Amino acid sequence: MAGEIVLVILIVIGLVGRSHIIATAACLLLAVKLIHLERYLPTIERRGLELGLLFLTLSVLVPFAAGKIQTKDVTALITSWPGWLALLGGAAATYINGKGLDLLRFDPQIIVGLVIGSILGIVFMRGVPVGPLMAAGITAILYKIFKMFSG
Repeated sequence: MAGEIVLVILIVIGLVGRSHIIATAACLLLAVKLIHLERYLPTIERRGLELGLLFLTLSVLVPFAAGKIQTKDVTALITSWPGWLALLGGAAATYINGKGLDLLRFDPQIIVGLVIGSILGIVFMRGVPVGPLMAAGITAILYKIFKMFSG
């Protein structure tokens, strides 16, 4: 029963915080629990991140498939400083996301703090939740900095 209460609280917080992704995810998990499909929760936990990354990657690659990005666009990218900064930013983000994935594998309970922190960022800073990997990656970097200064 405690799990259902937490999911309902997350639905309310997601709605109040205008985070439809969190509200929808909590709704879907609540539905899974209420119709007694809990046996699928381990599969959702194990494969959900991969499935989410698949759909995210699909959405990012659609402009290539739709022909909206041409060879000249790629050439312009690698011959301009904003393009090089974009390449550097993309590489840094994927590195940070990898560190986040390592942290989530090592300490999966940290997701609670990441979700609450994301909600606080949405509500008080008008942020946009980009997902637990980036949040975990930033957390991993902050953790290393904290360990470095605290001994």
